[in-house]
Amino acid sequence: MIKNLEEIMYQMSDLFMAPVLVLIIILFIYSLYSLGVFGAQAIQRYTNRVQFKSLLLQVGNSSGKPEIKGYLLISMALANPNISRDELDVAAFKSLEGVRVVSRLAPMLGLIATMVPMGPALKSLADGNVQGISENLIIAFSAVIFGLVIASITFWIASVRKRWLATELVAIASNRPGGNAA
Repeated sequence: MIKNLEEIMYQMSDLFMAPVLVLIIILFIYSLYSLGVFGAQAIQRYTNRVQFKSLLLQVGNSSGKPEIKGYLLISMALANPNISRDELDVAAFKSLEGVRVVSRLAPMLGLIATMVPMGPALKSLADGNVQGISENLIIAFSAVIFGLVIASITFWIASVRKRWLATELVAIASNRPGGNAA
């Protein structure tokens, strides 16, 4: 009974390998895309930093201002002067959600993709099949490296964006009439 259960689990774990590798490839592409978007946003923020400082003084006083590229929260506050601090917080969390989820998910998928081929590698070791060991270990180590690279890229992006958004929230709150958020 237990032997059958072990065999079923072993066979089922092999079924996870292909979808996990496909997900790792998709997340790698997503991380490169996010890096490009992040780079563009960094350039926009640098280019529009003077405009940000001047328009910051208008928060809460007028509506319908054009968006400032690279500054999500100040654009929202200018477009809707009555927006609450909670609504800005939610917008900030929403803008970070993708990279935060990927930075946590990628290492888990890398670990799954590492552990699945370890079973066949150990079986190959027991059978004396050196080529089978090396093929499975190559897959295992490549998958974990990709998972860690993906997580590193997206974690860095999330960390910098979090600082940017926190800076915008503080600037908006301190420049609203009365000196605090609505």
